[in-house]
Amino acid sequence: MSARVVSNEPAGAYHLITLDAPAVAAGAEPGQFIAAAVGGPQTALLLRRSFALYTADPATGLIQIVVAEHGPGTAWLVRVRPGTPLDVVGPLGRPFTLPAEPGTAVLVGGGYGSAPLFDLARRLRAIGSTVHMVVGAGSAERLFGTADARTVADSVVVTTDDGSVGVRGLVTDALPGLLGPRGVSAVYACGPMAMLRAVGETAASYDVPCEVAVEESMACGIGVCMTCVLPVVGVDGRSRMVRSCIEGPVFDAGRVRWKDVGTLPVDVLGADAMDGH
Repeated sequence: MSARVVSNEPAGAYHLITLDAPAVAAGAEPGQFIAAAVGGPQTALLLRRSFALYTADPATGLIQIVVAEHGPGTAWLVRVRPGTPLDVVGPLGRPFTLPAEPGTAVLVGGGYGSAPLFDLARRLRAIGSTVHMVVGAGSAERLFGTADARTVADSVVVTTDDGSVGVRGLVTDALPGLLGPRGVSAVYACGPMAMLRAVGETAASYDVPCEVAVEESMACGIGVCMTCVLPVVGVDGRSRMVRSCIEGPVFDAGRVRWKDVGTLPVDVLGADAMDGH
């Protein structure tokens, strides 16, 4: 579908792009994403780029994504002008799971990966949940959404690796003070894979369920290209290489085989068929 660029503004080290995409906004859930074609109609950049939804407002038909410039595709995207039509597919993927009853949730975001957590926080508070947020990054300019966090959460902790803003340290340094005394019922996280692993392990040590939105490269977004697979343990106890764009991007942190991400473990279902290939 075609989505018109409404605005494209710097946001620290990133760009915040607003798109007029009513069909996406109407059905989007926190944790879902869009896949956008980049480079224009005559580009050699054939693969789409996937971006988590920061906001999706069905009343206005507007959605927002946060883009970090990494390569030619995102370099083109952060320079698109208002009025430019983008070819997008969405909303895609499995969203975060909302609780059946109100509780206390801790939301943990790293860098621009924090983007999908803000609509999640709004949804959680709308059903009566208490929300605590931890927002972190390597440095001040790589933080995203700290001001927004204070409007959607009951408490906010900001961390930076270099101490330039907030508390010096990692997002996981703030978790014991939140998970220990507060009766937390769920942890949700989005950010770099190493951070997600650490958050999941910390949540597990306090016996708190944890969902994570993984940041795997998703070239198609619809389960065709198989570039975003990672090893996940199923409910039957068997490990499978699953597609982040279809079965995810949200997973139970305890089921992701973090140490094996990026590899083909010999015990995953179907690995024997790959022997010798």
